[in-house]
Amino acid sequence: MLSRWPRRLSEYNFRQGDGTSFSNVIERPARSKTLAPLPDDFANRGWFARLTASVLAGTAKLISGASARWIDCQPDTCQRVYFANHTSHLDAVVIWAALPPEVRSLARPVAAADYWEKNAIRRYLAHQVFNALLIDRLKVKVHQSPVDLMLRAIGDRYSLIVFPEGGRTSGEELGEFKSGLYYLSKKRPELELVPVHIDNVNRVLPRGEVLPVPLLSCITFGPPIYLEHREPKAEFLRRARDAVLRLKEM
Repeated sequence: MLSRWPRRLSEYNFRQGDGTSFSNVIERPARSKTLAPLPDDFANRGWFARLTASVLAGTAKLISGASARWIDCQPDTCQRVYFANHTSHLDAVVIWAALPPEVRSLARPVAAADYWEKNAIRRYLAHQVFNALLIDRLKVKVHQSPVDLMLRAIGDRYSLIVFPEGGRTSGEELGEFKSGLYYLSKKRPELELVPVHIDNVNRVLPRGEVLPVPLLSCITFGPPIYLEHREPKAEFLRRARDAVLRLKEM
């Protein structure tokens, strides 16, 4: 299996924190040596859903021109929460498409139900292709909070793609983070929290537009962070936001 690494990950641009590239030796965490094979539930889905997933991943990369950079971080099938800035409806799709297939199949985007449940095509894509966790923002309940839904959705296997700002912004400024990421980390402190910065995707599909405009964009994955023991909520959210902002300058 180790022989697969150079071939499977050759399209990804790994960089050290100082910006220098490396390609000969990739040090991985001790927990694993290779990416795991595709999970059974992904392989057992209908052929049309699997074909659609592959086509959409390629199309998203083509339209957005997105290149994936991994800085002090590597693709891994361990449980993670990828948290990113949010400027476009394409954000979740572009991050999902930027992941290697083995990682992509385990990553569940968290998205608004009112957008993805709007018609049959979006519903099919959300449930059968992206395996998205849809949150009904109009029916949030105390005993069934979005955090509880996320915890049940990932179990001990899946990862999440989330947008802590809670809504799309203009793309120029990163909004303040909502508390959901903090409470998710508090209940599952072992989860790796991977900051992601999305650049230029808001111009690919501007607010209010239906058809995307092909442009070059960049998806940068940064070093994982964790919730520190007894770390105050405000301090953690500020640190998580800063982790995304730092990637913008790299």
